[in-house]
Amino acid sequence: MTALATPPVTGRQAGSSPHLLRWLIRLHRPALVAWVLFVLVLGGLLLWVGGPLTDAAVEGWKQYHACESGGCVYDPSAVARYKDWYTYATFAVVGVPVLIAGWSGATLTSRELEHGTAQLAWTQSVSPARWLAAKLALPAVLVTVGSAVLVGLHHWAWSTGQGRLDSAKSWYDVGTYAANGPATAALALAALAIGALFGLLKHNSLASLVGSLCGTGLLWSVMAIATPYLWPTVTKLSSLKNSVPQGSGIVVDQGLVTSTGAHIANPQCGAITNSGCQAVYAKLDAVGYYNDYHPQSHYWPLQLTATAIILAVTAALAVAAFRLLKRQTGPSAPARKAAAV
Repeated sequence: MTALATPPVTGRQAGSSPHLLRWLIRLHRPALVAWVLFVLVLGGLLLWVGGPLTDAAVEGWKQYHACESGGCVYDPSAVARYKDWYTYATFAVVGVPVLIAGWSGATLTSRELEHGTAQLAWTQSVSPARWLAAKLALPAVLVTVGSAVLVGLHHWAWSTGQGRLDSAKSWYDVGTYAANGPATAALALAALAIGALFGLLKHNSLASLVGSLCGTGLLWSVMAIATPYLWPTVTKLSSLKNSVPQGSGIVVDQGLVTSTGAHIANPQCGAITNSGCQAVYAKLDAVGYYNDYHPQSHYWPLQLTATAIILAVTAALAVAAFRLLKRQTGPSAPARKAAAV
């Protein structure tokens, strides 16, 4: 791999922390403003969804139930409006890691390496390692705070409808589960590190953008598949008089239990009270259903375990980025003192 040049200092010392911070803010000011506006607008939307929209939808359901006996008219628009805006807000929160991956991959490190401004910064008493640390630190704080606020507001907006709205999403709904927990905020931080690493690898904004999005999508998919297996499940046995296995939550496995205790596939016939199903179950020697699942009490263990794994991956990605930069720039570093003018 070709080493990046780290020429000696030729100007006044410019490596102080205040200078570096001002430089970063000026360099990424459009992204900073866009991120703050995004958090404010989406946060306001979540407050609206959890407040006035939820209250209006609750009233709409009350009118609906009052009209079940007939003789009155109700307006379903409040319920539909809540459902639509809740869905939009959920997609926006879940999409935060994608936004961070796109920005980080396209601009955080790749653009400066591509245009040569990184090498220029290294001549101003800023070592490559310090340059990368500064590039990661400020965005990491802003991404962590902003995504945590959005996740917290989404969880609050969802909770205000629980027990009040017939159409409220369950805790294990895929979008709701993701948008409600800290794992999404951790994934946004991981996306930042992925983008920085691909920028160092590619030195090309477009290639780094594509790699960052793919890497974030891969991590997201792996965690989504692995999450149900991060905590021991609960097994619930139920009677064949029911049409389906009992127990609601994140299902890992379910089927039929035989008289010997073996677990077999469910033919999806229905309740044993149906004569045709009775013959099917008798042939299979089935005596009940089993359901291996995660109840709501497992929500926080699953979320926190997934969050810890994602943060560990993020730390590993950051270490890999620093090691890669060291390989590219070589053992030499710019002098700490500026040359006399």
